[in-house]
Amino acid sequence: MISRRNFLKTTAAGIAGITLPLAAFEIVDPRKLMAQEAKNPAKVRWVFLVDTYKCVGCGLCVKACKQENEIPYDANVTRTWVERYVLTKDGEISADTPKGARDGFTNSKIDLGQGKFKDIKKEDIDKAYFVPKLCNQCDNPPCVQVCPVGATYQTEDGVVLVDRKWCIGCGYCIMGCPYGVRFFHPVHHTAEKCNFCYHRISKGMKTACVDACPFGARLIGNIKDHNDPVTKIIMNERVGVLKEEYGTKPQVFYVGLSREVK
Repeated sequence: MISRRNFLKTTAAGIAGITLPLAAFEIVDPRKLMAQEAKNPAKVRWVFLVDTYKCVGCGLCVKACKQENEIPYDANVTRTWVERYVLTKDGEISADTPKGARDGFTNSKIDLGQGKFKDIKKEDIDKAYFVPKLCNQCDNPPCVQVCPVGATYQTEDGVVLVDRKWCIGCGYCIMGCPYGVRFFHPVHHTAEKCNFCYHRISKGMKTACVDACPFGARLIGNIKDHNDPVTKIIMNERVGVLKEEYGTKPQVFYVGLSREVK
């Protein structure tokens, strides 16, 4: 089995695709977070933890998610994906996610899309890393607010779900999501996104992607439980969230989140 160190050595040179602007991210204040959670009377509030230091971009999480949630394997959509970032010494930031990283990052060349690739010399790379992404299960979800028929709704334990029987395919929720995690299901033609594998976690199981990750880069937990390992990390380590400025109160927390990630 390939080690994480060797995997990173073979893939670090192949980064990018599009040039990205610097993006603001917020480091979580544990006191504010606990004050926020104290207002919620529910005994369970599901949260997700991503450790970017541990992710190697292998794509096993993406494969598992597609299989578990019946997303066509060859469709260019997925509930979760992994982005690959590179920062060169001249300050240029680039990223790519070919097929959502379903097959990992086996090509050392930059995927520019439309069959075009570009090389980045190893000696020009300042740093490179992988960032898994998924629905942020916001406490203040704009997708719920804009859905005209109530097909997108939030459970008491914080998970935002989509009822395919009610969804009319208007696309308002897709446009309203600031994280770009929603898409139209290629078969059902209804809004689709990650739901933390709600059918699994509600039965005491882990999500498919958490089970599939061989490096422990993905974890799910109950932030209402102070003894939960995920809660302890969130409260005691330097973790961040994406696009806090939108006021959505995202519940996916990142260890090692870098300023280049948008």
